Amino acid sequence: MADKDGSERTIAEIEVVSKYKLAADIVNGALKKVIEKCVPGESVLNLCEFGDNLLVTETTEAYKTDKEMKKGVAFPTCVSVNNCICHYSPLKSEKNLILNDGDLVKIDLGAHIDGFIAVVAHTLVVGASVENKVTGRKADVITAAHMASEAALKIVVPGNENNAMTEAVQKISACYKCKPIEGMLSHQLKQFKIDGEKTIIQNPSDVQRKDHEKCEFENYEVYAVDILISTGEGKGREKDTRTTVYKKTAETYQLKMKEIGRASCRERV
Repeated sequence: MADKDGSERTIAEIEVVSKYKLAADIVNGALKKVIEKCVPGESVLNLCEFGDNLLVTETTEAYKTDKEMKKGVAFPTCVSVNNCICHYSPLKSEKNLILNDGDLVKIDLGAHIDGFIAVVAHTLVVGASVENKVTGRKADVITAAHMASEAALKIVVPGNENNAMTEAVQKISACYKCKPIEGMLSHQLKQFKIDGEKTIIQNPSDVQRKDHEKCEFENYEVYAVDILISTGEGKGREKDTRTTVYKKTAETYQLKMKEIGRASCRERV
């Protein structure tokens, strides 16, 4: 989205930085509260609704004097359990999934202030504590994801290329005998756009590696870095769950009804 003079708004503006920071504070606060509720016996549906309500409540309180400003949920609360990779946000009509002790849970959610988006994610093991530490392959994959994330923070800086992060995540995962999820993308963020043109790919197939466009990170760009690591083959498979998270687009379509269709409608009326 452009400013009144046609220029794209970026973090070169202090006001934009403030809005990003506020959105980040909101999502981090919501994430912390969702994490606290991830206990044995808790419903995934309840967790998703709880997280979304927090996002709506907190964003509503921001910039209350500006009645025209858009704000709210940028990405719904998703709670994905065990081998479900990400973006699981069930409908009320679906079978309720209950958390059990030892489940590996991935949480992700996002909010925006005036279209400036902050997204956050976290992985935990239900029932884990200082006394009850995570061990084995669960510990391996969580550590691999954490270390890859730390590397990404150092790599996604002006002057570096996106393939540098692709290679770093691959190497770090291999150190823990894990694999990044094939073809997963991290996107550049822009105002009111969660999937900008520039992307960073994880563990690309030969075809994806050939087709994926290389790019250089530049000043004032913002990225949502997604790190998804698996103890398995790193290849996603379709589950029997339905798609519930959709992206709104600005595209509109003008559908033209054929004359025969109009005539038919008139006859039926």
